[in-house]
Amino acid sequence: MEREYVIQEVIIMEQCKECGTAVEDGVTLCPKCGADMTIQKGQSAGERAFDTREEEQPQQDDLSSKVANLNNTADSTQEFTKEDIEKNKVMGILAYILFFIPLLAAKDSPFARYHANQGLVLFIFGFGGGLILSLIPILGWIIAPIFSVLVTVLAVIGIINVANGRAKELPLIGKFKLLK
Repeated sequence: MEREYVIQEVIIMEQCKECGTAVEDGVTLCPKCGADMTIQKGQSAGERAFDTREEEQPQQDDLSSKVANLNNTADSTQEFTKEDIEKNKVMGILAYILFFIPLLAAKDSPFARYHANQGLVLFIFGFGGGLILSLIPILGWIIAPIFSVLVTVLAVIGIINVANGRAKELPLIGKFKLLK
């Protein structure tokens, strides 16, 4: 008994990035929309289908760069004297817990006042946002815990800035000046 073997040719199809039409390997223009379908030299469409590094890397870099640049805000440390910064670091840290303490205990310190302003803005943002979210049924109750984590993260960023002797604006809300 003799066996016959049939070898089938597998045609690897690539999708047009513009319209999603399946296009055979080697075609340079999409037959539907005319988009350029050129493939990198030495790499077939099949190889590109299994090589996802090009697609994943920009997304990962984009997210990591956003996280890394979270505290990339305006820095006005040079406006304060080193003595004021060193003397009032504790007051600056307290500003993110109870913003009014530095206003009472270190009212002559521009560094403590700067962070008291940041703490006040954070307090208003947290209290006001939390109040608004608590008034929205169901969806607000779901988002409120996430919002409180955001407020906590902002407070920690402020405390870290003070501990490092920096006068940097908080991300998202630091541009507001309520205290002069």
